[in-house]
Amino acid sequence: MKVLSVVGNRPQFVKSGPVSAALRESGIEEVGLHTGQHWDRDLSDVFYEELELPEPRYRLDLHTADAEAMRPAIAAALARERPDWTLVFGDTNSTRAGAEAAADAGVPVAHVEAGLRSGDLSMPEEHNRIAVDAMAALLLCPDERSRETLLGEGVPGRIEVVGDVMRDALDLFLPIATRTRPVYAKPYAVLTLHRAANTEPEQLRRIVSEVNETGWTFVFPVHPRTRHVLDEHEIPLAPTLEPIAPLGYLEMLRLVAGASRVVTDSGGLQKEAYWLGIPCITLRPSTEWVDTVRVGANVLVDPADPGGLEQALQDARFPADAPPLYGDGRAAERVAASLAARD
Repeated sequence: MKVLSVVGNRPQFVKSGPVSAALRESGIEEVGLHTGQHWDRDLSDVFYEELELPEPRYRLDLHTADAEAMRPAIAAALARERPDWTLVFGDTNSTRAGAEAAADAGVPVAHVEAGLRSGDLSMPEEHNRIAVDAMAALLLCPDERSRETLLGEGVPGRIEVVGDVMRDALDLFLPIATRTRPVYAKPYAVLTLHRAANTEPEQLRRIVSEVNETGWTFVFPVHPRTRHVLDEHEIPLAPTLEPIAPLGYLEMLRLVAGASRVVTDSGGLQKEAYWLGIPCITLRPSTEWVDTVRVGANVLVDPADPGGLEQALQDARFPADAPPLYGDGRAAERVAASLAARD
């Protein structure tokens, strides 16, 4: 059996690591394809090096997030490789481009993180989730809630609850990441911002102004897109807000594990904060990881709501009775087994 795995951005590199290992252990041939949606070394190559990921057979180097531009090159790889499955991860434009190219070629699509919904149709990611799930032959869900969502939507594909492959990655790499002490000794919160809505110049200015006014100490790994807007629009950062370059996965795990709070608009960091027992404040009006909010470990703060962040920082606590969420660290082997069980 042969699987073509399509990845293109930072979270997908992390998710693909344990899956690649599980595919090899199951005797399934994997052909990797990197679309180039994230091409900056700090968001791309460093993950291949640090996590020792197999070098992708195809590096499209397109330097774009445009799914239309990705599809022809993915289609060419599919025609050359003739895989049994095309495996896509998450909700990015690379996810959608890979699924659409595979559907056009008649290659079954398997979707990791199927069934997630935030309910916010202003997000491109939400449209990508819905579209990919509608065309997937195999829907690999992180939890029962996602499965119920897909059943309610009447998707035609086979639904399997496998858990979250990011949990597999965290369990594998956290002991390595925490062998050395964090660089920052004093109490700090971690801030990340990269969503399209939050990097619109005026929205970003409002968010940064509110972060500045809290007086909290933040370490701020700055996404290249966010950095561009900050610099172009001369958005000032308070002395308590320390901008740093994007971090590799191990460094980021170490940073988050030592933080008192996580403030983010990232989906992956919401989960990692939960697994690490760190209170999270999500700068979005909605989230696809709704159970972290339901149990009180994650608080949504709409960036359009002035003053919400400071109160959320003060009130945030990680619940002592937080239940396990999103799997047991064995999702990748279930993904491999589900692919191998193709009728």
